[in-house]
Amino acid sequence: MKIEHYSWGKIIIDGKTYTADVIIYPDHVNASWWRKEGHNLHVEDVKELIDARPESVVIGTGAMGIMKVPKETIAYLESRGIHVHVERTGKAVELFHTLQKDKEVIAALHLTC
Repeated sequence: MKIEHYSWGKIIIDGKTYTADVIIYPDHVNASWWRKEGHNLHVEDVKELIDARPESVVIGTGAMGIMKVPKETIAYLESRGIHVHVERTGKAVELFHTLQKDKEVIAALHLTC
């Protein structure tokens, strides 16, 4: 999956435009991803990632980094052998492309604030 463009509230992946938060898997996009608590990423919000068995997860916290990723959520993913990268979404997009070249990686991206 290739992210062609990201700006506040909008992302284009493989030619398709999304205007809500997404999880990008190697073979599809979950465009209906929503979290238990909008600006906090809880363990329940990332459980679906485990079944895909990624080597890494890139979490985009929004254009200004407003979404928080508690230590418990990071620890949960890491306890399952998943490397976790948390960045503002613009930087997360860049990192996703870099990691994607060598690893099985999933991106969970908050598109707005």
